[in-house]
Amino acid sequence: MQADWIWGLAGGLVIGLGGAVYLLGNGRIMGASGILGGLVDGSGRSTAGERLAFIAGLVLLPLLMTGLVPEKAATHVTSNAAVIIAAGLLVGAGTRVANGCTSGHGVCGISRLSLRGMVATVFYILAGGLTMAVLRHGLGVI
Repeated sequence: MQADWIWGLAGGLVIGLGGAVYLLGNGRIMGASGILGGLVDGSGRSTAGERLAFIAGLVLLPLLMTGLVPEKAATHVTSNAAVIIAAGLLVGAGTRVANGCTSGHGVCGISRLSLRGMVATVFYILAGGLTMAVLRHGLGVI
């Protein structure tokens, strides 16, 4: 469909608005890995309610939207469970090493003109492109 870009624009606007509301509402950056990480390691006990609400929204809103959107976006996710598990573990490890993820560094960091956020974003985009080039085109794994 020629208007598919509108979904990307709408999604970007909603994510940006969510980041702004989160920052203005409680004075903290909307970094999904930090929000989830605080629940996992126990450092976010004092804000567990808002963290759980945020994560519930991340999971439930796409489920609600599937009934409202007439056509579903095509995905090219591999059916290889080992690759999916390895990818999840590597992304989780990477967000801990980088002290943030795409929402924290990419969306909120760049919008605040954070040098650290900009540098992290450049590196994770390069790492993702390199990973895809090697695993898909080089090894044919995905």
